[in-house]
Amino acid sequence: TTPTMSHEERFVPERQKLDQLGVVKDYAVHPRLDYRTISGVNGPLVILDNVKLPKFAEIVNLRLGDGTERSGQVLEVAGSRAVVQVFEGTSGIDNRKTHCEFTGDVLKMGVSEEMLGRSFNGSGK
Repeated sequence: TTPTMSHEERFVPERQKLDQLGVVKDYAVHPRLDYRTISGVNGPLVILDNVKLPKFAEIVNLRLGDGTERSGQVLEVAGSRAVVQVFEGTSGIDNRKTHCEFTGDVLKMGVSEEMLGRSFNGSGK
């Protein structure tokens, strides 16, 4: 709303509905840090240095030089070093071209009765 709107203009049902939809959207509110500090790759693990406050079990999005996107999870933290397990494998990861974004969030998965008796992998798929 703007300061020049009248009381009636502010409470138009369509405007209220848009405001409500904006509240329930899943926006990335906090700034996410993007790193290109990969110091090593060993099997499904990627080691990153100089990471600001990495958290155990934090989800990491990786964007390779060719635009491919993968995801992983922090398995170990030692100061500013983070060891990330990449769910989709590490082939093609380049320490100069791969961007790693720490989301600040942990893996979440909704549950329902339809899921009973089914199997899922570690990333919920």
